[in-house]
Amino acid sequence: YGLVGGVAIDHTGEALSKDTLKMCQDCQAVLLGAVGGPKWDDPRAEVRPEDGLLALRKGLGLFANLRPVKVFPQLVDSTNLKPEVIKGVDFIFVRELTGGLYFGRPKRQWQTSRGRRATDSMTYSEQEIERIVRVGFELARGRQKKLVSVDKANVLQSSRLWRQVATEVAAEYPDVELEHMLVDACAMRLIQKPVYFDVLVTENTFGDILTDEASMLAGSMGMLPSASLAGVPQEGVAIFGMYEPIHGSAPRRAGLNMANPIAIILSVAMMLRYSFGLIKEAQTIEAAIDEVLQGIYRTYDIMDEGKTKVGTKEMGDLIVGKVGG
Repeated sequence: YGLVGGVAIDHTGEALSKDTLKMCQDCQAVLLGAVGGPKWDDPRAEVRPEDGLLALRKGLGLFANLRPVKVFPQLVDSTNLKPEVIKGVDFIFVRELTGGLYFGRPKRQWQTSRGRRATDSMTYSEQEIERIVRVGFELARGRQKKLVSVDKANVLQSSRLWRQVATEVAAEYPDVELEHMLVDACAMRLIQKPVYFDVLVTENTFGDILTDEASMLAGSMGMLPSASLAGVPQEGVAIFGMYEPIHGSAPRRAGLNMANPIAIILSVAMMLRYSFGLIKEAQTIEAAIDEVLQGIYRTYDIMDEGKTKVGTKEMGDLIVGKVGG
């Protein structure tokens, strides 16, 4: 294994060393843990844990982040929304990962005679937009054949280009319905009627915010996996990817046998599906989780009345038992 994020800073002074990056580049896939924690939260620090994550994405060419959001029927009472609102929710977000505000230049902060100023640049090329939109279309083609492209084309030039390119790519997918939606309207629709969505595609910053919002539909971040891919997912094609749960390091739960392991287990299922082409094996893991949730056992974050609370190890063992059974 390699070190990245806060622990890498402690050991090497870097959030991502060249050796760790090279090790990842030589693999078929990467399974990633959380990178940060309160110890490294100083915004004035020259090196931050998140720098390692951004460097991994860039160094591995991971331009497409897939975040499925599925509400298990057994957990409809575990969220803050009404069961009738979230029942049947099953969609996937496709977020562009290597462009936009997080990587655009210029990006700097400076002092002026009138005080401090800062700037970030939301920059996208036609090629960057085309490849991420194509990921959305390919996924939609294998699902309900409906793709929502999220932008802010009424204000931003980069979003106007995004909408133009998405429309052009749509001509290659006549079997998929494309809908353009402004990001603020999407944020509202995710809460009002989340079942409306099947596949959504959007740029980096919008995707970062919207996927965290969407995660609450499932009742807990501990239920949601993610995949960051270096190619367009197509049947029969293995793609290099990095896989991780969407939640952070949860330092208050560390060492207490409390954290929900389902998100990381589902991330492994995604790894088997996209990077190794092991579809049946991925489905076996997903079915095992579904079967366990049909029973009485819950981790603390999805606990409900009449259920039995178990820890990280116990939940993991229950799922392994169903996989083996």
